Amino acid sequence: MEPAGNPRVPAITVILPARTGWRGPLRGRGRYRMANDLVEESELEKAERISTGSEGLDAILGGGLDPNRTYLYEGKPGTGKTTVALQFLLAGARQGERVLYITLSETKTEFELVARRHGWSLENINLFELIPPESTLDPENELTVLHPAEVELTETTKLICDRVSEINPSRVVLDSLSELRLLAQSPLRYRRQVLALKHFFANRKCTVVLLDDLTAAENDLQLHSIAHGVIMLEQLAIDYGAERRRLRVVKMRGIKFCGGFHDFTIEKGGLAIYPRLIAANHQKSFLAGYTSSGNPELDKLLGGGLERGTNVLLMWSAGVGKSSLALTYAIAAAERKEKAAFFAFDEGRGTVEARAKSLGLPLQEALRDGYIRFQQVDPAELSPGEFSSNVRHSVEVDGARIVIIDSLNGYLNAMPDERFLILQMHELLSYLGHQGVLTILVLAQHGLVGPAETPLDISYLSDAVMLLRYFEVNGTVRRALSVVKKRTGDHEHTIREFRLGPTGIALGPPLTQFSGIFAGTPTYTGGTSPTQSPDS
Repeated sequence: MEPAGNPRVPAITVILPARTGWRGPLRGRGRYRMANDLVEESELEKAERISTGSEGLDAILGGGLDPNRTYLYEGKPGTGKTTVALQFLLAGARQGERVLYITLSETKTEFELVARRHGWSLENINLFELIPPESTLDPENELTVLHPAEVELTETTKLICDRVSEINPSRVVLDSLSELRLLAQSPLRYRRQVLALKHFFANRKCTVVLLDDLTAAENDLQLHSIAHGVIMLEQLAIDYGAERRRLRVVKMRGIKFCGGFHDFTIEKGGLAIYPRLIAANHQKSFLAGYTSSGNPELDKLLGGGLERGTNVLLMWSAGVGKSSLALTYAIAAAERKEKAAFFAFDEGRGTVEARAKSLGLPLQEALRDGYIRFQQVDPAELSPGEFSSNVRHSVEVDGARIVIIDSLNGYLNAMPDERFLILQMHELLSYLGHQGVLTILVLAQHGLVGPAETPLDISYLSDAVMLLRYFEVNGTVRRALSVVKKRTGDHEHTIREFRLGPTGIALGPPLTQFSGIFAGTPTYTGGTSPTQSPDS
């Protein structure tokens, strides 16, 4: 018994089950060790992460995986588990580590074919094809006394341990657990075998990735409780267009990760993973100021111009001039030696270039000099996550100060479910605002003449809204423009006529002698017949 007043904490001896292989004292507060899963808090803080081999997955996990742990990648066949597992091993091989791929399902030939099509060399990867296919069809190997599954499971586990002991790798991939599950035949035996393998690898300081193709019942969560982290991969078939792939980090002990679903694609060179955009993680300071359109009258209508770090919504019927107005801002930026990104969902590059030529806008020169990046977007092939990644690349790598999305109608078609469009667009606009980028959104309403309907209401997210409208005068079709909303400053509250011509956009004086233009039923209240147009 300790003397009175002695502050020393007495030793506590903890005896764990025999399979953990550890027993010993614990002293002090906040210190613990159990079956190689828990370490001293100071060691946890100093532990370095290791790369998953995927830049996108590392970003989702905040730096990568904790070493010497067991992780589970699960997903149905075709979701990319083998590919991302190979990336994990290749990342270790590039650093001079010994790595081992244990395959119970694919042959060496199939494995090499996958690597060759990705342009990978397997020279530094040890491949262990555990069960040769020809051995399973030999009738001489049939057992009559003992249960075949019991013997095969024991032998399989022993072969795995022997090969790991022989190579002594720091990274191991086991593909796949479905074969071990079949050999075990009962959940209890299966769980015991997986636990035994986990502790074996932990004692050898291996970082292990287990692959599971989800052949078990959907409510079988045994592996989730055993693994240090679980990553789920999915492949979704949509009604039209290419399939969509996404992943989600189900759990990751001791690691703060970005939750939710993250889109990814399988390309030559591995999985291209696009972390879900969180605008709050990308705040930066920038120099505020107006962004000129290159048209003094238009800037005057906007109270001096559009501010950096804001967004403007151009809306009304198709063909009224929204894209031309957006293109004017991109050309003006190029003339100031600033960069702009134009994402076209609806029109091809040839159509946009032809329109710019008819307006006298030097688009081809700006494209040639690299001041405008034009990307044709196919909504049937591009996922929302990949699109957000492309926008980020234009801003962070290319240095774009203006981003044009033409149009939101096409972006809506790219979404698997339109109820998420507002949330994703909110994050994207917030991110661009934090980067000091002027964002121009184009939205076409339904209907050319008369009342028009909006396919979605995104005006409340916009800092400024400009309405463009057709109206009729003496049997001719004219165009009107007005700023109906601007959060960041004052603006004109008039409706102006504008015209698209060989010198670009020309604005006329306020239409003070008309009423009901935006209501779809204009009425002329002046004394004489209106015949002048903006360029008269």
